[in-house]
Amino acid sequence: MEPDEAPESDESAVVPEPAAPKPAIPEPAAVIGRVPTGASLRRELAAAARTLGLSSSIEAELIEVRERVAAIEVEPVDLDAARRRVAAASGEEERLKERVAALRGAVQARREIEAETDEALGDLESAAAELSAAQSERIAAEQALQRARDRAADIRDARERRLELRDRLRNRRRDARRELAREMHPAFRDALSVVPGADPADAGARPAAYDGPPLAASLAAVRIADLDRPVALGEEAVRRIADRRRCPPEAVVDAPVVRPHGPPRA
Repeated sequence: MEPDEAPESDESAVVPEPAAPKPAIPEPAAVIGRVPTGASLRRELAAAARTLGLSSSIEAELIEVRERVAAIEVEPVDLDAARRRVAAASGEEERLKERVAALRGAVQARREIEAETDEALGDLESAAAELSAAQSERIAAEQALQRARDRAADIRDARERRLELRDRLRNRRRDARRELAREMHPAFRDALSVVPGADPADAGARPAAYDGPPLAASLAAVRIADLDRPVALGEEAVRRIADRRRCPPEAVVDAPVVRPHGPPRA
């Protein structure tokens, strides 16, 4: 299995913005613009095919699925902040309930002894108004928390859809690479005859059956490509060519070359 994208982590209370999805079809130079490529043979051959103007039968589907992935937006939802607001509002409501109850008791006590109650009633009225406001704030906070929970549920659904689409995109990319690699396999086999230390017999019947050195496969894949920029050859690739065949690297990869320590050579 060839990894395309790292799996996403589970959603937490605060949902982060997703990273931008990879292009549906990678630029060939990003795959075979340097040797060693660090890519599988299938990726290398698919990239080479695209430099020749070839495309898989599912190219349009790849673009469509990638656009669907990009269209799914996941905005942050801070449930903790909403919960803290409910807790604060509930705490203030309880405090004011206790104060109102105490003031009512004070008013009742003054009435029992026929004492003046105007000031106590004023304090009770003010406290009751504060309690009413606190109750309204608690209700508003609870409603806001419910809305946040609903948004979080919607986001979970959106993330699940995005994960499913990314899985589909990853699988279909693999299908496209397999198709293009098969199409390029005969040319790849022929190119191995020019690569130092390689043998066309190593190509096997299909790309997955290749049984030769990875570096040789990369050089052959570059050779059959039509890149519009020089190929950057690492020291190992340059040394392999120099040790096994007395010819310039350009003759092997059939393209301008950038060596580890020097400019392109015509």
